[in-house]
Amino acid sequence: MKVSTRRGRALITNGSLAVLLLGGAVFASTRLGADRAAGEVVPRTVAAARGTVTASVSASGAVESARTRALSFGTTGTVEQVHVKAGDEVRKGAILATLDDAAARENLSAAGATYRSAVEDGTSTARLYAAYVKARNAYREAQRTLDGTVLRAPFGGTVTAVNGSVGGSSGGSSGGQAQTSGGQQSGQPGASGFVELADTARLRLVGGFTEADAGRLKLGQAATVTFDALPGVTAAGKVSQIEPVAATSDNVVTYPVTISLAEVPEQVRLGQTATVQVVVGRAENVVTVPSAAISTSGGQSTVTLLIDGRQVETPVRIGVRSASLTEITSGVSEGDLLVPPTPTGTTTGGDQRQGGLGGGLGRQFGGAPGGGR
Repeated sequence: MKVSTRRGRALITNGSLAVLLLGGAVFASTRLGADRAAGEVVPRTVAAARGTVTASVSASGAVESARTRALSFGTTGTVEQVHVKAGDEVRKGAILATLDDAAARENLSAAGATYRSAVEDGTSTARLYAAYVKARNAYREAQRTLDGTVLRAPFGGTVTAVNGSVGGSSGGSSGGQAQTSGGQQSGQPGASGFVELADTARLRLVGGFTEADAGRLKLGQAATVTFDALPGVTAAGKVSQIEPVAATSDNVVTYPVTISLAEVPEQVRLGQTATVQVVVGRAENVVTVPSAAISTSGGQSTVTLLIDGRQVETPVRIGVRSASLTEITSGVSEGDLLVPPTPTGTTTGGDQRQGGLGGGLGRQFGGAPGGGR
């Protein structure tokens, strides 16, 4: 009986040790699995969806008139009257300014008398015909000189500058400076004409588009213009001219493109800074993915698909592309899950996962926290 009792105690002790060892192994295995799970990074995904992609390019510039003229007198002389000032609206044919025409009228009167005499003498001989032609030409020239003392508006518009004053010469101001529509004084009177006129009913904007953007523009494309000083005010227009020669400034190459405005809001003024946006492509009811989810190298575009828990780099063909969305014509189907690329410099593991896709691209692409799809 004593032997039996001793053996039983040994069995109990050994069994207790075995249970403890087994429990430790299970605990270690569970802890190791938990640590491993904690170290794994569940990729954030975005699903390819069906939608509309609109691609556009933009540039900035200043509002200007599509029709402007720098008007000058047809002859020289002293300014007698100025009938307009900068900012005035004038009609076609309106008198803008006049010169002292006393001398011009005297010359016309004398030339007229000579011409009438030549007509009476006839043209029966070569000498008489030559005298007639000379008198006729002199009379016509005197008439043009008199007409040149009056400056008229060739079209209706707004006076943008008056580069002269009463008592000055017909070529510019005398003793004063030119007045512009902004109330400024021009430093070079008469350099552009005595009166400058602009048709404010026909406005345009000339924007400098980059080489890549200019290559996507075509005549007649629709454009939308917004104005920096007029929040909420827009104007519709279209591409009316694309300059074939580039302009270079600070080593940046741009192409001047003219946008003609169809209807001009009343608040818009000449010289205002504006931004034009031109639609260069549109695709409706197509498979779309976020543009940032696409990687391009060597002319080949790829995306990373999540297939059965594995990340698979997949070549794709793209169609219309905007800053936010891109049309996929092959390689991705609606509903496929994509893994957007991780921004450079972010951490995707450990306790800093929120600094990766969770705090940046993950939210942009609609990924749920914790790797939700």
